[in-house]
Amino acid sequence: MTEFPLHQQRVAIVGLGLMGGSLAMALRDRVAALYAVDPDPRTRALAREWGLVDLVSAKPEAVLPHADVVILAAPVQAILEVARGLSHWMPQPALVLDLGSTKQAVCEALSLLPPRFDPLGGHPIAGKEHAGLAHADPRLFQGAPFVFTPLPRTTARARAFAETLARALGAVPLWSTPEEHDRGLAFTSHLPYLVGLALTRAVPEEVRAFIGPGFRSTSRLAASSPRMMRDIMATNLAAVLEALERMEDELAALRRLLQQGTPEDWEAFFAQTAAYRRHLLGE
Repeated sequence: MTEFPLHQQRVAIVGLGLMGGSLAMALRDRVAALYAVDPDPRTRALAREWGLVDLVSAKPEAVLPHADVVILAAPVQAILEVARGLSHWMPQPALVLDLGSTKQAVCEALSLLPPRFDPLGGHPIAGKEHAGLAHADPRLFQGAPFVFTPLPRTTARARAFAETLARALGAVPLWSTPEEHDRGLAFTSHLPYLVGLALTRAVPEEVRAFIGPGFRSTSRLAASSPRMMRDIMATNLAAVLEALERMEDELAALRRLLQQGTPEDWEAFFAQTAAYRRHLLGE
C-alpha cells in the first residue's frame, strides 16, 4: 500500500479526552501542525499548559478550516453531531476519520458528507476506565488492534492514511465492516462493561472489607465513562442485547452445573473454560 505523508499533514483532533489526548501526544512530533477542538475549558487550559497542540478552541469553525485531516475522538453522539456540522465549518477538502466505539451509525453519518470529504470509520481497541486528558498516554495504542471500517466511497489515499497512522501509533491495523465491528465489540467490550455493572451492584456493602484484587480487576470496567457507555448502548443496542442474552444463558447453565453437578464436574468445566480463554487470547 502507498505510504501516506503523515508528516506533511495539518491534523485537527475533535475531542481531547483519553483517546484524543493520547492520540495528540503520540502525533505531536509526527505531523506538520496539530490542532484541537474541545468544549471543556479545563481541558483546553491543560492542552495549552502542556504545549500539546498548536491551536485549541471550543469553536470548530476556528480550528477546522486550517486542517487537512480531521479526527473525531469524541463520544459517539458528539461525533454524530460534529459530522453534521463539518460541511459548514470546512470549505476545503479533508480526510475524516472517527474513533467512535460503535461504527454503523457513525459510518452512516459520514456517508452523508459532501464529496470534498474523504471519510473513513475507525476504532482503536484500547483505553482505560479513567477518562479525560489528565489520564492520556502516548503509549495507549501500542500493540492494540486499530479497526478501520471503510465506506464504499473511501479512497485508496484514506486507506493509506489509516495504515500509516496505525503504524505511527504502534497499533495493528485491522479492516472490518461496521456491522462486524459492532457485533464483535458487543461481546468483547460492551458486554464486559454490563457484567462489571452487575457484579458491582451484586456486592453488599457489608462485605466491602473483604474486597481484594479479584473484585477490583473484574469490576474495573464499571468505572468507565457513563456518557460514553450511554452512547455505545444507544447505537449498538441490538448486538448488546444479543450478547447479554448469551451471557444470561451461560449464567443459567453455570447455576445448573453447581446445583446438579459434582465437584469433579465443576473442575472439568473450569478447566475447559480456562482452555477456551487461552484459545481466544492466542496464548
